[in-house]
Amino acid sequence: MFTNFLAFIFVLGVLVFVHELGHFLVARWHGVRVLTFSLGFGPRLFSTRRGDTEYCISIVPLGGYVKMAGENPDEPRSGASDEFMSKTKWQRFQVYVAGPAMNIALALVVMTFVLYSGAEAPAYEEQPAVIGSVTADSPAARAGLQKGDRIVAVAGKPVATWEQLFLTVMPRAEREIPVEFERAGARQTVQITPEAQTKFQMGDIGVAPETHPQIRELIAGGAAEKAGLQAGDVMMAVDGAPVTSDRDLVKTINDNAGKALSMQVKRQGRLETIAVTPVLDGGLGKIGVRFAPFEVRTIEPSFTQAIGLSAKQNLQWSTMIFEAVIGLVKGETSPKQLMGPVAIAQLSGGAARVSWVALFGLMAMISLNLGILNLLPIPVLDGGHIFIMAVEGLFRRDFSIAVKEKMLLAGFVVLMALMVTVIYNDLMRIEWIERLVPWR
Repeated sequence: MFTNFLAFIFVLGVLVFVHELGHFLVARWHGVRVLTFSLGFGPRLFSTRRGDTEYCISIVPLGGYVKMAGENPDEPRSGASDEFMSKTKWQRFQVYVAGPAMNIALALVVMTFVLYSGAEAPAYEEQPAVIGSVTADSPAARAGLQKGDRIVAVAGKPVATWEQLFLTVMPRAEREIPVEFERAGARQTVQITPEAQTKFQMGDIGVAPETHPQIRELIAGGAAEKAGLQAGDVMMAVDGAPVTSDRDLVKTINDNAGKALSMQVKRQGRLETIAVTPVLDGGLGKIGVRFAPFEVRTIEPSFTQAIGLSAKQNLQWSTMIFEAVIGLVKGETSPKQLMGPVAIAQLSGGAARVSWVALFGLMAMISLNLGILNLLPIPVLDGGHIFIMAVEGLFRRDFSIAVKEKMLLAGFVVLMALMVTVIYNDLMRIEWIERLVPWR
């Protein structure tokens, strides 16, 4: 719990600081007098004044704000040149867009360094979506999908790899979608409704690729090392029987102490056969290895390549975000997938426990979400202010304060509805609270 809290404060603190820094720097660049730069809302925990600006950290860490002179239409304005409303629409647009732009830029920069530091990913993600197994009584099993079928399209979108398949299915939980596949050279289409998996309501149809365990680590002096097995070897078969599960492989080893096993491994693209004899240890056969459940590929790009990969990853995430927003508007995406502070804290804590790379990767994704969602044309958000200015420019006149207040009120209502939804979702992800709710 404490790790979740610290990781959450770190991630959100960085994202809010960068966002508000964008507004602050561009406002100052255009000569706007900034009254307050705050991380958090509510009562101040710490504050200091430099020139015209009060810098503070407030008690509620769920956001922040930059207060500029002459920004609030309800407050009297002197018409001074350093007031926000004294600036041109183009200058005000730059101030509004700077916050989201900084979050998007942060996502690109952070993901570049995450990728440049090196990463590992499942090898099957880049392989064609040929089904290796179908979970019993899953949506795919009920629809008649079989091992060996190749999925080529989901919800009308072409699917070339397992990664694309998962990304296309995940946001479509509990919604019937067409799935096109190839079997024996012929194409067929079935209707499948992905089931919501995990507390985050991610869609799953119950298919998996064919995978093979990979040796991640060998114990010095163990039977595997003595036989010539190496870290990175992919276990393809044992005594001629294909190996697709690390648990099944471990059971085979445990059950055959003292018996030589013929292990076929894939090493640097070549197949080799190595005889290994498990040693009896604690009543079980062991060979002294640690297996990963599937083969992984190592990504070690140059810095220039990392920039390109970061741009590609952020573009992919952006597409998913826009699809999710459009799906919510159309009623095609479940609101249960929306996440709030509790979910972000859980994800941040989990990522922090894995590694700093995982935590910064999550930070990049959340930063991109924050940047894009703040550009939505909802009054109260930065995008809403930009939208109002755009409409004013289209009509070549400014709206009255009364009209703007009504627009902002409408945006506030929409935002509050979203906040209630995400808070409810977050609470329902806490097991003991969910048990208290009779309709769950």
